[in-house]
Amino acid sequence: MKKLIVTAGLFMCFGVVFAGGLLTNGNQSAQYIRMLSRNASTDYDAVYFNPAGLMKLENGFFISVQSQTLFQTKTITSGYPYLNSSTYDGKVTVPVFPTAFAIYKMDKFAFSLGFGPNSGGGSAEYATGLPSFEKTISSLVPGLAGLAKLGQSITNYKTDISFKGESVFWGIQGGVTYKLNEMFSVYGGARYVPATNTYTGYIQNIQLKVNGTFKNAATYLTSEIAPALTSQASQSTGAATMVQPLISGGAGTLTLAQANGAGLISAAQRAQLEGGLLSLGATQAQINAMPITSVQATYTAGAATLNGQAAQMTATGAQLKDKSVDVKQTGTGITPIIGVNITPVAGLNIGIKYEFKTKLTLTNATAVDGTGMFPNGAQSSSDIPALFSIGADYKVTKDFDFSVSYNNYNDKGVDWGNNIYGEPRTIDHNAWELAIGGQHTICKGLAISLGYLHTEMGVSQQFNSDFSYYSNSNTFGGGFQIKPMANLTVDLGMLFTNYQTASKPFKDANAAVGNYVEMYDKHNLGFAIGLGYHFGGK
Repeated sequence: MKKLIVTAGLFMCFGVVFAGGLLTNGNQSAQYIRMLSRNASTDYDAVYFNPAGLMKLENGFFISVQSQTLFQTKTITSGYPYLNSSTYDGKVTVPVFPTAFAIYKMDKFAFSLGFGPNSGGGSAEYATGLPSFEKTISSLVPGLAGLAKLGQSITNYKTDISFKGESVFWGIQGGVTYKLNEMFSVYGGARYVPATNTYTGYIQNIQLKVNGTFKNAATYLTSEIAPALTSQASQSTGAATMVQPLISGGAGTLTLAQANGAGLISAAQRAQLEGGLLSLGATQAQINAMPITSVQATYTAGAATLNGQAAQMTATGAQLKDKSVDVKQTGTGITPIIGVNITPVAGLNIGIKYEFKTKLTLTNATAVDGTGMFPNGAQSSSDIPALFSIGADYKVTKDFDFSVSYNNYNDKGVDWGNNIYGEPRTIDHNAWELAIGGQHTICKGLAISLGYLHTEMGVSQQFNSDFSYYSNSNTFGGGFQIKPMANLTVDLGMLFTNYQTASKPFKDANAAVGNYVEMYDKHNLGFAIGLGYHFGGK
């Protein structure tokens, strides 16, 4: 088969996460991008990473705005033999990934607000579709091989595919930090999560190449092939009826040649009956030895088979009709958050935070659903797992800070539903992350930082699909912090993530396909800038 023709791109955003757990975006600041370990932060982004640590700030009002530009490349390689292409490349682009923080700090209290995409926020384009999309078409082609009996040769297919999916779970966080003493401070707050998924698109104009000419698949199978098979079935039923008088007259044990020799049927009738048997797959040798009772049985069975094939062609044609979807899913959730900051000795700061599970139910508002996947008004769970984080920052020298962070996502506490293949998405173990980072002050107003993050996702092999897949990864980040004036801070960062290749085995019911494997690769590249200003600082 030749290359699949896709006139419009395939766009998707199913849980586009660049750092964090399965549904949690951990990349919530430019400081994070340049250092990767922020769980003991006492800077602007402590609003998200270590809100109990805000008591380490000076008194006054702080505001910070941040934005990231993120890119992800995905490569899916499929061993399914009937695809036009074995490799599918996707590109995720997030031009603007905004976050913002505001803090009002007093002697013993700090009030804080945070805003950012808690999950999703990007879009992906696959210029040649996905294996799961194309397999719905290509898997039908082997089953059409039997049409050769009707003089029909199916050698290729093509289609137009367009699908756009957008998903963003915003996080609007507020809370209060209280200083117990010089060693301990605590935080209590919550994050409001309004979630929206939208899906629009189509699979249309599916065509099969029949005897060298492309034809609309649905029309061809339902209006040409199915009626032809029904007509042939009717002829077979008529032939079975035609030989019944011979059987009733006691000639059922004779062959067609013997019946013709005895004058019971004419030469033309014999030729007609033999031709029909040949079309049903019998060989001439079998026909020559076949008694008339077997001739009738063969025609009766053939009629049933042909009627079944006609019904199959009608059903297949229905599968290949144009399909479109236009649906919006919405829901809201609340994430309670608590935190503790500990300073046991001078120069050492420890941040601890726990985010409770976010109960989130999405409801479909469906305008069009040709797929049957999005019934109007149907609800689905999209809970965000609980998160435990801990980190420590140690001032090794007056110019060098070293930081370590650990995150654990309670993925086993969430029902992940099924993947696109209808398989339950199971978890082998909770996802976790371990990060280290360092910042060195080069001179007054200029610091450089580097960081490393290792992530273990913990998903089972069954969890993944070409729509949404996860694997362990290693991330490297770096950047600068610049203070052009005492009250203004500028953060610049870049990160790169390399993911381990994930594989998924398949066993197809079609013996001609058998076992095959899909491979999933991806890597990330991100850039960030953050501006922070302290009103009332020195």
